[in-house]
Amino acid sequence: MPRSSNARAIKKAISLPPDLARFATATAREEGKTVSAVVQDAMRAYRLSRLKGEYRDLQSFWSQRARDRGILTERDLQRYLAGKSTK
Repeated sequence: MPRSSNARAIKKAISLPPDLARFATATAREEGKTVSAVVQDAMRAYRLSRLKGEYRDLQSFWSQRARDRGILTERDLQRYLAGKSTK
């Protein structure tokens, strides 16, 4: 996801182990990007991965709660919600 034209980059100095530094440099060369762009892509991918993990955790939690209440299908959910609205 490219940054918007009015956003300003914040410069940060980072340290990489030699193997990651070589990999970042080689990747930048192969993809015709700067090392900075490669690191930005990696950080975006990492952020997306973490968000997906959080989503899976939430989904697992609420799925278990539904199963505990006998809600296994969409029809079960509709019956459950209809019963809740009449109480």
